[in-house]
Amino acid sequence: MRVFVTGASGWIGSAVVPELIGAGHQVVGLARSDASAVALAEAGAEVRRGTLDDLDTLRGTAAESDGVIHLAFKHDIAFSGGFEDAADADRLAIDTFGEALAGSDRPFVIASGTLGLAPGRVATEQDGQASSGPVGGHWGAGPLKRLANAHATAALADRGVRSSVVRLPPTVHGDGDHGFMATVVSIAREKGVSGYIGDGANRWPAVHRSDAAHLFRLALESAPAGSTLHAIADQGVPIRAVAEVIGRQLGLPLASVSPDDAAGHFTWLAAFLAMDSPVSSAYTREVLGWQPTGPGLLDDLDKGHYFAAPSV
Repeated sequence: MRVFVTGASGWIGSAVVPELIGAGHQVVGLARSDASAVALAEAGAEVRRGTLDDLDTLRGTAAESDGVIHLAFKHDIAFSGGFEDAADADRLAIDTFGEALAGSDRPFVIASGTLGLAPGRVATEQDGQASSGPVGGHWGAGPLKRLANAHATAALADRGVRSSVVRLPPTVHGDGDHGFMATVVSIAREKGVSGYIGDGANRWPAVHRSDAAHLFRLALESAPAGSTLHAIADQGVPIRAVAEVIGRQLGLPLASVSPDDAAGHFTWLAAFLAMDSPVSSAYTREVLGWQPTGPGLLDDLDKGHYFAAPSV
């Protein structure tokens, strides 16, 4: 297939592109900067310059493609107080892709998230299918809008699009990760202790980047129309276990941080780090035959790449 990928040079996209090319697909990647364009060209992709706001570019490129994988999201504004604006831009892009692909039975895959789907119990692919509930109620209008974007994507199945939603865990780990796990490591280094909140029994799901990329390819190739999929390898890793590996790797003592002090210790990460959000991927594995082969989160942390000395 000729596949249009947004976010093609990002953390997930830069693994999806070689996964697709290695399986014989041709990739057209959206690039908003010179650096992204160079990276995509070096990876063997065709470059299409533009941003999520260039709706004509999105529409035209999708129309001339055999499928679309939409990974781009305005994280820069989402995590600086503009989550609703980022979700609104995402919805415009999704609607634009839907218009371009309607009636074609071509695949359209987007990335979404699992955090907060069913706090305190194991979430499944069937959770979060209503536009209200714990996700919206707990996190507010912005994340609720992004959940609605996933619903809108799945609903495109009724318009002749083979749409699917791949939900990612809060940590998609691997060498080069600068996300949640890297931030937790940085905080431990700064504070001089490897901390966790309360007893640290709350669980986070996780997946290695290579396994996530493989699932996006499988979804493109064969996901049922309107399906929701979970890129989950580790169903739920206790945060204390994560802190233990970090403490061992950095030679730091463990420390329990009280819920009242969590915001002072972990800053913006505290609310996320306190959640108990285990997630199942049983349906995804059954339907697509997806079997993660990358290292689990604790094994990946123990490889040491998260603890290389920060560059000066």
